[in-house]
Amino acid sequence: MQHLTATDIASFEKIFRLNLINSITGYKPANLIGTASATGTTNLAIFSSVIHLGSAPAVLGIVTRPATVPRHTYENIKATGCYTINHVHAEFVAAAHYTSAEFGREESEFEHCGFTPVYRDDFPAPYVAESRISMGLRLREELPIHNGTVLLVGTVEHIYLPTEVLRADGTLDLQAAGDVCISGLDGYHQVAPLASFAYARPGQGPQPQ
Repeated sequence: MQHLTATDIASFEKIFRLNLINSITGYKPANLIGTASATGTTNLAIFSSVIHLGSAPAVLGIVTRPATVPRHTYENIKATGCYTINHVHAEFVAAAHYTSAEFGREESEFEHCGFTPVYRDDFPAPYVAESRISMGLRLREELPIHNGTVLLVGTVEHIYLPTEVLRADGTLDLQAAGDVCISGLDGYHQVAPLASFAYARPGQGPQPQ
């Protein structure tokens, strides 16, 4: 078994190190974050850092990279306080990845990457019309991290999804939705269900559900 220390990691060539550390956590969710500037210019960016923070109330976090260069998603969220999270599906994975290109401040990834912005129920941030599962969130707090990244914490105000994707127990059939996930910086994958278990209790062992 290969053993890598912090010293080893720091000594690696930059791209190798980026690929290693972005892959080491395993599969990550693929989402498009939709925002609009204070003047209405729309923006769309792919993120793999959406995390669950709580269910009552429904709270999700996203991690943004250091603002050492312009970060349009971060700037728009700070300006308006609202953003959308939209699942990435297999049929538009290439276009979703293209949103990571460095478009100008007044250019819209929606337009350049072939997505349709849609506004719903008076929410000020654009959803991705092509996404079958979308959420509207409002920023609640911003937590700086020591490496310059920022954890943005938002409460979920709206969820849109097909009725047939929502199971009776509240879980989602993500395979039926056509969801993909991310490994590393640029690897996209489809996954298949493996197993489902009941709530774990000591002394019972794992119970299939």
